[in-house]
Amino acid sequence: MTAADTPPLVRIRGLRKSFGAHLVLDGVDLDVRQGEVTVLLGPSGSGKSTLLRCVNHLERSDAGFVEIGGEIIGYRHEGGRMYELGAARIGRQRAGIGMVFQQFNLFPHMTVLDNLIEAPVAVRGATRKQATARARELLDRVGLSGREGAYPRQLSGGQQQRVAIARALAMEPRLLLFDEPTSALDPELVGEVLAVMRDLARSGQTMIVVTHEIAFAREVADTVVFLDGGRIIESGPPSEALSHPRHDRARAFLGAVL
Repeated sequence: MTAADTPPLVRIRGLRKSFGAHLVLDGVDLDVRQGEVTVLLGPSGSGKSTLLRCVNHLERSDAGFVEIGGEIIGYRHEGGRMYELGAARIGRQRAGIGMVFQQFNLFPHMTVLDNLIEAPVAVRGATRKQATARARELLDRVGLSGREGAYPRQLSGGQQQRVAIARALAMEPRLLLFDEPTSALDPELVGEVLAVMRDLARSGQTMIVVTHEIAFAREVADTVVFLDGGRIIESGPPSEALSHPRHDRARAFLGAVL
């Protein structure tokens, strides 16, 4: 069986989301296979971040569904209708979906180490010794070995974002979501975060990434997806979607950012 024959890890079908009268997602269908990196591109307001937030049910969709590993996220299907799951069940589902935000979202009153071990101990039931050992491995992986005792305010933006990535990895997620992870960084700090993300891609981590870093998308993505007006207007490997886009809006976007 080839990779193309295997069921996707992530299946998104008919996803719709509105905020009041504003339609943000308009029937999105998307598959992401195990070990693949999918990069979402598009102008501001195209629905990229909302799509990510629907994947882990930080936003409730109005129609359609997100399925990860054969399990619908946030809902159960019964009698032809969808019913939202309870908070505890949704929390267990989210434990397998890591998310890295623009603004790091580290706990400022906790050390780097405590930021990393909080969720594995509280949610996964790991012992503090187990979680600490894993946290130190991850900090070494992201190039921050020895900074366990530092507080977020003592770190640069790039270092904080690398801690945020390590924190997401501490839960051993099957899927990692990145919402413009370098947009809040000074230009000279972007490279250190992208280097960690490249390493994750090489290791086979399944990732959905919202970014404007076109060179990163060209190098790392298996699939590039363009959104505009809440719809996918273009999708394909970087060699096609970035070098030879078919849709006028995709060509215009690339012309503006390249």
